[in-house]
Amino acid sequence: MGGMRRVVVVAFDGCQPLDVFGPAEVFAGAAEAQQRRGARDRGYQVVIAGGSGLTVRSERGPALLAETTLARLARGRGAIDTLVVAGGAGARRAAEQPAAVRAVRQLAARARRTTSVCTGAFVLAAAGLLDGRRATTHWAYCDLLARSYPRVQVERDPIYVEDGALWTSAGVTAGIDLALALVERDLGREVALLLARWLVVFVRRAGGQSQFSAQLAAQTAERDVLREVQAHVLEHPGAALEVPTLARRAGMSVRNFSRVFSAEVGLSPAAFVERVRVEAARQLLETTRRAAGEIASAVGFGTPEALRRAFARRLGLGPREYRARFGAAAPVLDGQTR
Repeated sequence: MGGMRRVVVVAFDGCQPLDVFGPAEVFAGAAEAQQRRGARDRGYQVVIAGGSGLTVRSERGPALLAETTLARLARGRGAIDTLVVAGGAGARRAAEQPAAVRAVRQLAARARRTTSVCTGAFVLAAAGLLDGRRATTHWAYCDLLARSYPRVQVERDPIYVEDGALWTSAGVTAGIDLALALVERDLGREVALLLARWLVVFVRRAGGQSQFSAQLAAQTAERDVLREVQAHVLEHPGAALEVPTLARRAGMSVRNFSRVFSAEVGLSPAAFVERVRVEAARQLLETTRRAAGEIASAVGFGTPEALRRAFARRLGLGPREYRARFGAAAPVLDGQTR
């Protein structure tokens, strides 16, 4: 494709600025990279559209100046390559405004693909674009999205989700990951890698990577001795981490250790260990070709079946399916991993 791909980023009053400028910077950078490389495919032309006017107030005060308005674009006829609906408190309000929802639906009908960042997913859901589709949003709003739009298959964990021509991402910086994935799909990994280096970010976090790690999903304990236990678990997921072993490490009785750990961390010791081990297994599935039995042993689950059960509890899918969606190419995994 020799021409420019038209990218429209829709920002409503009350937008999160990074939801707008993060993806816009990636696409604009890709266009510049293609120009410098002398490539026939010139990349992207980015247009920011204000939800209700050219001046768009952000969620935290500063305003941005859009090039056009959502209403004006909706009345037009030009093709759109990628439609991006930015998030923020304004997007949630826009999802309750029929005119805004109708305009987004009209633009999506002209777009090759439609995407959202953070709570921009609420607008897509209100437009009916996510009915029967897998989607995600910022972790703090996943439950609300699921309650408000029960026909949407909300996935609470991934950084971004692709379902056909519809892509949705988690909050804030996840919009950059989403845009990098789209650029990689269009222009190749070399361009995406160059952009990531310019932006000083990962080339792209896998879409299925958790929105928050085990360290962030759990609280950090107040007591030094419990923080040391947490650090030990994180550094050595494959070690013997039974509760009595951890209690001895903390110099406490099993009963007292379990009570204090749960109170300070917000998870039982066993639940914390399982989360850490699942995260370690996910990283190996995403980045290596190691078989399930080897991974299960390396992260402390012992058997592929134990690994499968933990994945089912935490992620709602098995290691085989997880790797098929998000991981590197790999040989057939051990039995009982589906």
